[in-house]
Amino acid sequence: MEPNQTFNSDFILVGIFNNSPTHIFLFSLVLGIFTVAVIGNTAMVLLICLDNQLHSPMYVLLSQLSLMDLMLICTTVPKMAFNYLSGRKSISLAGCGAQIFLYVSLLGAECFLLAAMAYDRYVAICHPLRYSILMSQKICGLMAASSWILADGLMQAAATLSFPFCDAHEVDHFFCEAPILVRLACADTSVFENVMYICCVLMLLVPFSLILTSYGLILAAVLQMRSTEARKKAFSTCSSHLSVVGLFYGAAIFIYMRPKSYRTANQDKVVSAFYTVFTPVLNPLIYSLRNSEVKGALKKWLRKYASIKSYAHHV
Repeated sequence: MEPNQTFNSDFILVGIFNNSPTHIFLFSLVLGIFTVAVIGNTAMVLLICLDNQLHSPMYVLLSQLSLMDLMLICTTVPKMAFNYLSGRKSISLAGCGAQIFLYVSLLGAECFLLAAMAYDRYVAICHPLRYSILMSQKICGLMAASSWILADGLMQAAATLSFPFCDAHEVDHFFCEAPILVRLACADTSVFENVMYICCVLMLLVPFSLILTSYGLILAAVLQMRSTEARKKAFSTCSSHLSVVGLFYGAAIFIYMRPKSYRTANQDKVVSAFYTVFTPVLNPLIYSLRNSEVKGALKKWLRKYASIKSYAHHV
């Protein structure tokens, strides 16, 4: 096929749902999960910002994770829902580029942030007396800012959309993802794909190695604790973070580190749906349900809201 510049053309997102009763139910389920994820992550960010007791580095980093999850799910689901409900499947070149940029940036940022959270737990458990020095507010702020800055998806978005695309602009996905778009290019993309693969592996494996190292040292320290209560508290705190790490890295490694010959469009769509829709709703649930300080802060603000509402009603 002859190359066709896409600067004045839209891409067509095939989507993941059709009009069968099963898919209508699944679409409704995704909208419900999206709503819970938006409310849960927004509540987590606001709660940590408003409650002074949650201004420690661990919760500051957690608020950044919730913000990233909120932005990640809003990058893909609203457009997918609009296309499904309206019957329109198109997305502009600018919209496609924006999705690639935000998606890559947010995923990379979460990789680095989870490594920072693992380091925070390592310092808290292995060096509690030096915690205020090794994890000061300044260091915490630098780690959070670095997570956002290091994961810049602009180059990947620009490189992906710089290729000439063939006449068929159908993207067999529910959002624009670089590996899927590259398959539509009418040019040799092997160098770009290899570079992209190496970058993704490094972005996943470097933070993941730091996380494994941190938790290896934590495990060694916990096993040496004499107090059963201290050991139980340490395991409880770390298990929440490890649950999130397992969900996040499990799906990410499955998507980005499989050989090309083993990848299929349907597998990519299903795993991407889990990755971009289900993970953001699980993070606030895992941290809120397993964290007594978060639950205590939430109950306090709910009581305060109820008293204000009751006072306004009587006035």
